[in-house]
Amino acid sequence: MEGDFIKISKALLPLSWIYGLGVKTRNLMFDIGVLKSHAYKEPIISVGNITVGGTGKTPHVEYLIELLKGKAGVAVLSRGYKRKSKGFQLATDSSTAQDIGDEPLQMKRKYPEATIAVDKDRRNGIERLTEGELGEKTDVILLDDAFQHRYVKPGINILLVDYHRLIIYDRLLPAGRLREPLSGKNRADVVIVTKCPKELKPMEFRVLTKAMDLYPYQRLYFTTLDYSEPRPIFDAPKITLEQLTKETNIMLLTGIASPRQMMEDLQQRCPSITPLTFADHHNFRRRDIDRINSTFAALPSPRVIITTEKDEARLITAEGLSDEVRHSIYALPVAIRFMLDQQEQFDQSILSYVQKNSKNSILSKSKGDIKPQEKREEKPPTTRTISFK
Repeated sequence: MEGDFIKISKALLPLSWIYGLGVKTRNLMFDIGVLKSHAYKEPIISVGNITVGGTGKTPHVEYLIELLKGKAGVAVLSRGYKRKSKGFQLATDSSTAQDIGDEPLQMKRKYPEATIAVDKDRRNGIERLTEGELGEKTDVILLDDAFQHRYVKPGINILLVDYHRLIIYDRLLPAGRLREPLSGKNRADVVIVTKCPKELKPMEFRVLTKAMDLYPYQRLYFTTLDYSEPRPIFDAPKITLEQLTKETNIMLLTGIASPRQMMEDLQQRCPSITPLTFADHHNFRRRDIDRINSTFAALPSPRVIITTEKDEARLITAEGLSDEVRHSIYALPVAIRFMLDQQEQFDQSILSYVQKNSKNSILSKSKGDIKPQEKREEKPPTTRTISFK
C-alpha cells in the first residue's frame, strides 16, 4: 500500500511548525530574488527528493548515465556525504569512500568512463567541471541529491517520491520526514514515484496520479526496482538469484536509509532472512565487523550474505572480515524500470534536452530534430560531437 512506511510523531508537530516556518522563509527569499538561483548554459539535470531517507536517487542517476553514455560526455556532481575530504574532489580509480563518499564511489566503479566529482558547494563544482580539460569533455552534468540546493537552477529538475513514503501523506521534520513543505514539489519538472510494486493495477496508477495533484507542466512517471544476479565482493563463488531458495539462510547486511523494500523483495524467494541493519552511510568499525562475523557464523547452512552496492563501496576496504564472510558475501545490483510503457517518453525528453542545450555547435544547429533511433550519414567531424545514434 502506498505510504505504508510512514510514521508521524504527533508529539513533535509543534517543532515541525517552527522548522517549516524557517524553510518557507528561505524558499520565499529565492522566489522573490533576495537569494539568487544561478542558471548555466550547460545542460544540468538535478535528481533529488524532499524527504529524508532513500528514494532511489543513485539507481535513477545511474539510469541517466546509462542512457547518456556514448552519446554525451557525462559528469556527475554529488555532495559526497560523510566523506573525510574537503572541497572539490574528482573521483579516480584509486578513490575510496573516505575520499568521495560511498555513492559516488559506487558510480565510479560501475561507470569508469563518466566524470564523477564531489563538492558541497554545487556552484563551485559546476564551475570546475565546465572549465579547462574537464569542461572539454563535459556535455551534461547530473546533480545528485540537489533538489534543495536552490543556488543552482537546473534545466530539468527531477523529484523522486518513494511509493511507500508518499509526500502527500508525510509531515515536516522532525514529526515526519519532509525536508520542506509539500508545495516544494511544484519546482519539479519531472516527478517519479519510485519503488512501486510490480503488480500495481491500472486503477491504482490513476488514483496515485490524482493524489499527487501535479500541474499540467509537470510530467509524472512510475518506476519499480529490478535486481540483477548477486555479485561476489571478494572471492565468493558465483551464484544466481535462482540459487537463493526457501532453504537459504540470508544475512541481509545494509547501511542504507530504507532497507525494508529490499528485505520484502528477498523474502519472496527466501523467507529466512536475518537483517543486520546500520545507519545510512555507516562507516564500519571494528566492533561492527566483529558483529558481522559473529552473526553470520551463527546462521545454519546453507547461508549467504547479501548487501547493497552502496555498502560494498565501504566494505571493500573494511579490515577484519572473517574468511567465512569473505567467501559468502555478495552485492545485489539494483536498477530501475519504467512502468506503463513510459520509458521511451522519458528517454526522449532527456536526450532532446541535452541535444538542444549542448555547447556543441553542430548539435545546436540540429534543433533537437534527430531522435536516438535515427541514423545519420557519417561525416568527419572537425570537433568532438555528441552522437545520438
